[in-house]
Amino acid sequence: MKRLLPRVLMAPAVLTLFLWMIVPLLMTIYFSVIRYNLMQPDQSGFVGLENFEYFVTDPSFSTAVINTLLLLGWVIVITVVVGIAIALLTDEPFPGRNIVRILLISPFFIMPTVNALLWKHMMMNPIYGVLAQVWAFFGAAPVDWLTDFPLFSIIVIVSWQWLPFATLIFVTALQSMNREQLEASRMDGANYLQQLRYLYIPHLGRSVAVVVMIEMIFLLSVFAEIYTTTGGGPGDASTNVAFLIFKQALLGFDAGVASAGALFAVVLANVAAVFLIRMVGKNLDK
Repeated sequence: MKRLLPRVLMAPAVLTLFLWMIVPLLMTIYFSVIRYNLMQPDQSGFVGLENFEYFVTDPSFSTAVINTLLLLGWVIVITVVVGIAIALLTDEPFPGRNIVRILLISPFFIMPTVNALLWKHMMMNPIYGVLAQVWAFFGAAPVDWLTDFPLFSIIVIVSWQWLPFATLIFVTALQSMNREQLEASRMDGANYLQQLRYLYIPHLGRSVAVVVMIEMIFLLSVFAEIYTTTGGGPGDASTNVAFLIFKQALLGFDAGVASAGALFAVVLANVAAVFLIRMVGKNLDK
């Protein structure tokens, strides 16, 4: 009875969570195998895998997948490398270190839409943006970043948003660093680069694995930054899988194809998650 009571008390929460996940999934699967275009309500019925075929043969599909992988890879590389560098710079005590750390992690608490608007109007605007003023100061022509380099601009915007998260994880990990081991290495004549290679990087291995896993899962669904700044353009230059699903759902009014795309994104996210969980597990076993 004592063992059964906790399970009974937890059952409503578990059941609610299960329904919250399974009902949308079942509805998505249902809509993915029927013809359901809001502009053509009279045309409906079971179509099997036709929606999936239509989604993967969309002219924008290959570009969207490539952009998703480029965005994912570059943001992870930037946040991990720069995050480790910032964490190491702020690891040693100095006046105002706590204030600096708070300022470093503050961008993570900004909403993605606000972050995108900040970069679009304050930083990357070709007329009055900060970058345009810097270019003009050095006598160079201002760059319309969101038009000329759309995907690069999105990478910068998303990296700035996620860099504080990576920095916070690495700063926390460095707090458990064995200071006596560092002092012993200095006494043995090890320079900073040797300490970085043989002490700091191995110590941060688990933290890097966790950062990569969490960021990969969330970055597969980047949408607000693209919608707010480039709208997926010019053309498909900054369209990722999430934005392609949006175009099919709300711009094409085709709920069936959009549902098929959503299932593709779910499969992609789960494959990435399984791969990364195994990677993290191996790292934690070391």
